[in-house]
Amino acid sequence: MKEILKNEIAKDIKMPEHIAIIMDGNRRWAKEKKLPTKFGHKKGAEVLETISRYCNKIGIKYLTVYAFSTENWKRAKEEVGAIMILLNSYLDRFIKNADVDNMKIRIIGDLSSEAVPEKLRNKMYEMEKITKNNTGMVFNIAFNYGGRSEIVRATKKIAEKVKKGEISIDNIDENLFAEELYTCNQPDPDLVIRTSNELRTSNFLPWQITYSEFLFLKKYWPDFNENDIDEAIKEYSMRNRRKGK
Repeated sequence: MKEILKNEIAKDIKMPEHIAIIMDGNRRWAKEKKLPTKFGHKKGAEVLETISRYCNKIGIKYLTVYAFSTENWKRAKEEVGAIMILLNSYLDRFIKNADVDNMKIRIIGDLSSEAVPEKLRNKMYEMEKITKNNTGMVFNIAFNYGGRSEIVRATKKIAEKVKKGEISIDNIDENLFAEELYTCNQPDPDLVIRTSNELRTSNFLPWQITYSEFLFLKKYWPDFNENDIDEAIKEYSMRNRRKGK
């Protein structure tokens, strides 16, 4: 995208406002290289750091990544532990560079769960607080996130408001429902990218990606790079988004 932005073709490139990424393939990447699984996650975390900064640099306004799902707790205890350690280290670096990167970090998912380590939970809250006034890209990290549980959560919150008499059933519409989602006040993703050649959404943002464009890539997440973002934006730019019209 650096090359695109520098030439006259830039005006013809339709930039997505919001990109969502399902980062898949860390374990398979490590296995093919005959490395322990934790090395795949470590490399994946390094790639995420690079890609988030690059998206911020080229003007993407919102980036949402699927970092850890509610189902991922079912993985081997050793692997989950290694991921938690990596996340702690990752957040430490973001907190340290918050002013430099100018990104606004948000964690979307159930942080109240007892499964979430207290130290990690507190660090996530700290990072959101430190970056809340930043004016760069909004970077959503989906952690302990499940799309269906998000919808159930929103439904319960609306039902509670009806019960208290704050709203009537007739007030409930799509806009009101969206206000109870983790991504309230944000545009829905324009483009969803999934790596490792898996052709499914895996409970990721089911409400928000109804009209998103999808791009499925064969390469594993640890092999993903800035050029892949450039190519994804080019592909997105060539698509005609009719949204049912």
